[in-house]
Amino acid sequence: MTASTDPARTISFQGAPGAYSDLACREVFPELQTLACETFEDAIAAVREKRAVLAMLPIENSVAGRVADIHHLMPDSGLSIIGEHFQRVQHHLLALPGATLEGLKTVRSHVHALSQCRALIRRLGLTAHVDADTAGAASELAARGDKTVAAIASELAGRIYGLQSLMPNIEDEEHNTTRFLVMAREARPLPADCKRAITTFVFRVRNVPAALYKAMGGFATNGVNMTKLESYMVGGRFTATQFYADVDGRPEDRPLALAFEELRFFSREVKILGTYPAHPFREESSQTDGD
Repeated sequence: MTASTDPARTISFQGAPGAYSDLACREVFPELQTLACETFEDAIAAVREKRAVLAMLPIENSVAGRVADIHHLMPDSGLSIIGEHFQRVQHHLLALPGATLEGLKTVRSHVHALSQCRALIRRLGLTAHVDADTAGAASELAARGDKTVAAIASELAGRIYGLQSLMPNIEDEEHNTTRFLVMAREARPLPADCKRAITTFVFRVRNVPAALYKAMGGFATNGVNMTKLESYMVGGRFTATQFYADVDGRPEDRPLALAFEELRFFSREVKILGTYPAHPFREESSQTDGD
């Protein structure tokens, strides 16, 4: 961060400048400066230590699945979820100015980006090499100056590092979308015009028979729509499982309040991570699925 950067007008993200997280920050908060961080922990710490006012963290991708590190980091981050954003991932095949498709031999990018562009890589006969992230691959390509190497990254990364896009939208799946969570030091009240709210929480069930079934029963009997339920191991122990869930509603809504009451009876360590407005993408997706 430069000395002139105002923390109150800064949003942190993991990755190099031009990463898809950087792109999401700029699209949702164009008035804020972006702060590139090496790790997710660093991006969270930037907000906690008041070097940034918000953090933009990817939690899942429609092709690659969940971002496991985030699930482990969120419960103890000390931050609250205040929003979500769904970012369409549009991969570009980036190369040095003057490079051609015919002259390419190698392509570099994050492992997920490479896997999301298998068809093109195979068709062009390129050798794939894994880098730490997409924007980092673009930055390294610009520094190395090798016209036989390409990088798969965002159009933004191409602009930042002076690369040309040989091919746009090269991902195999058109639905390739990443969901991001916006994190802040304090919870924020929902806007007055919020028509649909999402509440995210984590919990562990008690070690009793059918505990998960019983813990989830309150959501069904009270008509609460659960949009996500995932489990993951805690502390490397096969017997310790934590669950992550997204539901429709506010904790103070009677149906959700009753569901949480039943959940707490059969669970332990229930922690609400945030209540925030549902992104319009959710409504668009449900309408598409219904066609």
